[in-house]
Amino acid sequence: MDEDLWPVDADAGQMRQVVQNIVLNGQEAMPEGGRIDLAVSNMELGPGTAIRMQPLVEGKYVRIRISDHGSGILPEHQDRIFDPYFTTKQKGSGLGMATSYSIVKNHEGHIAVNSQLGEGSTFDIYLPATDASVPEGRDLREVMTPGSGRVLVMDDEEPIRKLAAAILRKAGYDAASAADGQEAIEACAAAKRGGRPFEVAVLDLTIPNGMGGEEAVKRLHETDPDLKVIVSSGYSTSPVIAKFKSYGFDGAVPKPYMAEGLIHAVQTVCASSPE
Repeated sequence: MDEDLWPVDADAGQMRQVVQNIVLNGQEAMPEGGRIDLAVSNMELGPGTAIRMQPLVEGKYVRIRISDHGSGILPEHQDRIFDPYFTTKQKGSGLGMATSYSIVKNHEGHIAVNSQLGEGSTFDIYLPATDASVPEGRDLREVMTPGSGRVLVMDDEEPIRKLAAAILRKAGYDAASAADGQEAIEACAAAKRGGRPFEVAVLDLTIPNGMGGEEAVKRLHETDPDLKVIVSSGYSTSPVIAKFKSYGFDGAVPKPYMAEGLIHAVQTVCASSPE
């Protein structure tokens, strides 16, 4: 990152979603593993440069560049990658990249993609810089207070559950993961039989072709009434997120996960447990 990055006026949660969507795309383009590079820099567009980079106008921008070293994108697909419901994956809605494009456009910015088959893809996100002052953020260490106990994370997307488990382990929790509701139920039952039950389970609300959180929470409470269950979802308008207690949950956390939000949700439900 440039040392003196210009500030931008952006919704932090939405921009996290944009970066996560592109990084996950890059990960899926490298099934055998690989490297994703991310760089952030200042860029000032003069009249000539702005014309070449339409729809951007001249001015100051902050550019986020995300590059993978995967299979690349077919030339005929590059013009359609941001179209709603366009996907080349067997699993996936095709909405991730379209959502990212829409978010950046609503911030008066732009996303451009450059890809070569067999060499990888580079996504450039341009956000207009602002002269406004930046409020001081909280030090993440303030919320990374040492935790304890076992936490299960259930999500059908492996990169997401790995990320959540890594965040929780860094905060001191013993974290494990499951791919769907049935797997979560079996893991919790086995843990309880083994004398090391989970204190908290974080369940994704929607699992395509599998048991989601709304059904799983009922069966988990039958297995272990003391288990605290948190619902997670990328659909913030869902009534289950808004009224989670009415659906049997003890807490809610939106996706994409923020370290602070995930840890706070776990700490809150643990604090509400009886001594």
